[in-house]
Order: sequence, then C-alpha cells, then structure tokens
Amino acid sequence: MINGIIGRKKGMAQLFNEDRSIVQVTAIEAGPCFVTQVKQVEKEGYNAVQIGFGDTKRLSQPEKGHLKKSGNLKYLREFRSNDVTKLEIGQKVDVSIFKPGDLVDVIGISKGRGFAGGMKRHNFSGGPMTHGQSDRQRAPGAIGSTTFPGRVWKGLRMAGHMGNARATVRGLQVVEADAEKNLLLVRGAVPGANDGILLVQKAKKVKKAVSKPESAVKTDKKKETGTEKAKESVADKKKESGADKTKEAAAEKKKEVSA
Repeated sequence: MINGIIGRKKGMAQLFNEDRSIVQVTAIEAGPCFVTQVKQVEKEGYNAVQIGFGDTKRLSQPEKGHLKKSGNLKYLREFRSNDVTKLEIGQKVDVSIFKPGDLVDVIGISKGRGFAGGMKRHNFSGGPMTHGQSDRQRAPGAIGSTTFPGRVWKGLRMAGHMGNARATVRGLQVVEADAEKNLLLVRGAVPGANDGILLVQKAKKVKKAVSKPESAVKTDKKKETGTEKAKESVADKKKESGADKTKEAAAEKKKEVSA
C-alpha cells in the first residue's frame, strides 16, 4: 500500500461550499508517479516503496539502469509502507489513493527570505522606543553571559539565513482529488513557491475525540437522573391537580342534581 505521492505546487484558489462559505485551497499537480523500487525487510531491513515523478533526459548510466523498467524520472522519493507485496516496479500511482475529507501532511521547501534579523526570523519584540534608545528598536539584545560559561551558548537565536528549508504542514484536508487531471485540491496553504516539488502523504498525527473522565461521566449521569426525576414529579403534580379538579366538578354536579 502506498501512503503518499509526489506533486508540484500550482498555486492557490478559492471555492464556494453549498452554504456559500469560501474555502481557500492549494492546487497540486500530483502524479502520475511510477514505482521505481520496492524495499522489503528481508533485503533492506524495512518495508518501503520508491516512486518517481517528472520526465528528464539528463540521467547518468547508473540512473538509467535503476530506472530501466519505470522510465526516465527526475524526482525520486521514498515512502514507508506496511505491506509491499502487491507492488511492482513500473506500477502507476495517481491521486486516486486520496479521497475528499482525508487528512494529509504536505512537505516542501519553504520560500527563501535571505539574511533576516531577529524580529523577522524569531519574532523578537525589539528594544524600547524611549529612554534615549535611538538605535535599538530592532536590536536582538544581549547574547552573552557572565563569568560562566564565558561564551555564547550553542543554538542561541540570532539573525541569519531564513527559509529555504524543509517544512511540513500537518493535518490538511483534501477537498477534491481528480485522477483524470492529476489534480489535488488541499484546504489551506502549503510550503514553498509555485512549481515547487511537494510530498503529499496521509496524515500521521490525527486528532482523536477527547473522552471525558469517569468522574465527569458520573456527574453527567447524576444530572440526567436528577432532571428526569424533576420532570416526573412535575408531571405527577399536574396529574394530581387535574384529578382533583375533575372530582370537584363531579361533586358540584351531584349537588345541583339533588337540589
């Protein structure tokens, strides 16, 4: 079973639901991809499938030998799989593996922002605007310590190169999957610029419904039983009052007849 596909970001658009609400979607040219290698536990130590996407003419001799049965493919990516027994080299993979409503994780290369300061790169607040600070509005602040450790800590957040790195957006919903047009519409934004290569795979972390603790369930049951008892008592009172009124009316009729 294949859990993902390689695609290319084409841009963003908006769709209208039946209730006339707007949904922002990203259009992805997903596939067609072809299986280029099947890895199994007995040989490689784990189960996975390698698929390829995009045509190219520039391949080395080893690459041509590797892609002999699947064609000249430009981009190769690997996806883990539990069952690879039914997969064959050269098999076609398209967006039919996804259905509207499925949750997917989209992996891409984020847009490069060049050399960015601390406020843009790490959301620093900057320095004060008053008390004589004429040139410290966007400064990162102090970076050193005292005698110990006497140096700058590794990994300290500072200005530097921003973006152009692997980024993952989790839990996006599939709005439409058109196998004929190789088009996949995903709700929300995905990493990277247009025409960037994306990996779309089924979501690994799915939010589960939060179950109430036993104490909360017991209290809810108590409330329900209490409200039911109150309703029953009100109904009984109404019945009693109605019976009393009928008795009084019957007694008054008897008195009139006797008179």
